[in-house]
Amino acid sequence: MGYVSRLIRGNRLILGALLVALTGCTGVSVSDYAVEAPMLDPEVFFNGQLRAAGVVKNRGGKVIRRFTADIKAYWRDGVGTLEEDFVFDDNSEERRVWTLEPTEAGRYRATAPDVVGAGHADVSGNAMFLDYVLRVPYKDGTIDVRIDDRMYLVTPDTLINESVMRKFGFRVGEILLSIERIDADA
Repeated sequence: MGYVSRLIRGNRLILGALLVALTGCTGVSVSDYAVEAPMLDPEVFFNGQLRAAGVVKNRGGKVIRRFTADIKAYWRDGVGTLEEDFVFDDNSEERRVWTLEPTEAGRYRATAPDVVGAGHADVSGNAMFLDYVLRVPYKDGTIDVRIDDRMYLVTPDTLINESVMRKFGFRVGEILLSIERIDADA
C-alpha cells in the first residue's frame, strides 16, 4: 500500500504543478491595454479614407501573399461601415464590407457577407480585439477559419493589426498589416 500511496501523492504533485503552469499561461486581454495611449476610438479612427498594407503568412511563418487595401470608412446613425478593397500581389482583388454596431460601451458587433454569424469587438485603451469566423475560398469550395484580430493604435493616424487564423483550434496562418488614415471625415 505504501507504493500506491506514494504514486497517488506523486501524481497529485504533478497534476498540481500542471494546473499552476496552465493558469500562469493565461491569454492577453484587451483590458490589459486600458491605460495605453493614444486611446483608440473606432468611431474616430475608422472614419474617412484609410490605406492598408500587409502580408499573409502560412502556418510556418512564411509570407505567402502581400496586399494593399483602400478603405472607405464612415458612420451613420451610430453604425459604422468599412468598405475594404484589397489588391493582392498576384493582381487578384477582394472586397469586404464590414458593419460595426455598438452593443455597449467599448463593444461592437461586427458583420460582413463572408463572416459566419457575427464577430465581436472589444476596445480598451489603444487596443481593439475582434474575434470572428471568416468563410474563405478553398480548392473547389470554402472553409471557415476563426480569426483573432488584434489592433493597436500606435499614433493617432496609424494602427497595427495582427491576426491569427485557426482551424480546429490549430494555427494555420497569420496576417500582419498597418492601416494609415489618409483623409479624415471623407
